[in-house]
Amino acid sequence: MGEETGGLHDAPVTGVEERAGAFVVRLAGELDLYNAHIVREQLFAAAARAPERLIVDLGAVTFIDSTGLGVLIEARSRLPNRRSLLLVSPGLETRRALEISGLDRHFGVHDSLDAALAAPV
Repeated sequence: MGEETGGLHDAPVTGVEERAGAFVVRLAGELDLYNAHIVREQLFAAAARAPERLIVDLGAVTFIDSTGLGVLIEARSRLPNRRSLLLVSPGLETRRALEISGLDRHFGVHDSLDAALAAPV
């Protein structure tokens, strides 16, 4: 998780934990072309374990570009139940990117981890 990104950014994945049948992947900072490979690797590894739900915590994300959004779509496509990829706590800029791209209609977006854990998938 502490993989280098060329010194341009802090590590985008700050934690991965298993909780109540779900994998929670915590992301932070700027998610873009320069570190998308790290995010992709962690999300794909979690998806490969076929969790009941894969929750992506976006609370500490300050910026996400189209590459970062694409990684979320790719990870979703690797799950048997695509509705089981849930997004948690997107900040204003991240929420705006989800809305502008229309992806907010394709992902379950929740205000808290507890809400995502309780949501039907």
